[in-house]
Amino acid sequence: MKHDRTFDELTKALAPRSTDWRDTVGAIAIDLGGKLATGLAIGIGIAVGRALAG
Repeated sequence: MKHDRTFDELTKALAPRSTDWRDTVGAIAIDLGGKLATGLAIGIGIAVGRALAG
């Protein structure tokens, strides 16, 4: 029956995907790199502001 196949495909589409460890490590590395770049930019901005102020 077509009805049964529809629910099988829906179940397969909604099933959680298995993630590879490389995907997880890559996401963590990108997040860490973004935070590092943001902190560096803030630090440089504060240093330039302090240098100009005094």
